[in-house]
Amino acid sequence: MTMPEILKVHGLDLSYFTGKLEAYLRNKQIPYELIEMDTGDFKRCGKATGVAQMPQVEWANGQWLSDTTLIIEFFENLLPQTPIMPPHAAMHFIAQLLEDFGDEWLWRPALYYRWAHAQDARLMSHRLANGMMRDVPLPWFARRWAILNRQRFHFLWMDGVRPNTAKRVQAHYIETLDALEQILNRQPFILGQRPTLADYGLYGSMFRHFFCDPTPAQIMRTRAPAVHEWVARMWNTRIADYSNAEFQAAPADNLEPLINIVCSEFIPYMQANEQAIEEQRRHFEFNSKGTLFKLPAQRYRAWRYQRLRFRYAVLPSIVKAELGTYFPELGTALFKPVTSPIAARIESLPITNPATMTSRTW
Repeated sequence: MTMPEILKVHGLDLSYFTGKLEAYLRNKQIPYELIEMDTGDFKRCGKATGVAQMPQVEWANGQWLSDTTLIIEFFENLLPQTPIMPPHAAMHFIAQLLEDFGDEWLWRPALYYRWAHAQDARLMSHRLANGMMRDVPLPWFARRWAILNRQRFHFLWMDGVRPNTAKRVQAHYIETLDALEQILNRQPFILGQRPTLADYGLYGSMFRHFFCDPTPAQIMRTRAPAVHEWVARMWNTRIADYSNAEFQAAPADNLEPLINIVCSEFIPYMQANEQAIEEQRRHFEFNSKGTLFKLPAQRYRAWRYQRLRFRYAVLPSIVKAELGTYFPELGTALFKPVTSPIAARIESLPITNPATMTSRTW
């Protein structure tokens, strides 16, 4: 398969996952045009792919790609000359683990800061009323009211954000920010001297939400200046410029605080969600350091977690032992055996056939 001259990326310039994909395409020097979605384009893309999400990639030959995780995997196979995956098996797995963590764990605090704070919500509802909803035949104030209430209902109330859980959601951002600051004040990228999949997984929330939205941006600038600098660096990076930089062969000790969050919070959260899906429950409870959340079960997250466990299960014993040397709690957290055929079936899909399972949208 050959590359089209310019890809069409349908998304929004304030979107979590559009930002993740744009950074990757820019860094990989893959030409693209951002098509700012309105509601009509959103429906057209969903009809073309069967998935209502953003971003979506349209090829000149009529082929479509969806889901940033699988889009990146697709391009890594298509253009392997400037890889973002460490060749060392343990670091390869850690990069995949951190992509899942960035995509799925930081979604809630990213949406919380955008819609729970008046200044941020006012700004973003204004932008969406003029952007995504520009083709809706309503007065501007009505479009803005509709988007503000939609987002708050779906991404705060329906996602477990209550007065008694809000402080813990804030802490999810602060704790991750502090862990990243320990890493990035010593090295330019999360896993060493060149960008990897781990950077892109964490970039979606850190760029388009925490770096850009007023309230979390102020926190980042004052609390984590190295993270702030990394966000700008990632946007302006060309992977080809790092072709002579070696991939890190083993995790540095400054990665431990981030992996601790992954093992103590993220993996148990994903396990509880998967169990709810297996038991055909619509909601589940998750205890985050003494704060009890009641959360909607998400099939997409169950797929991501099953795929992660499958990848861990098939690692050679020597690689599992190596990971255990650095992070003993990781093996325990992922020890649950893979019994479901779903993970193996999806893992074996050809990379040219993108995901058909719905992820988040805005």
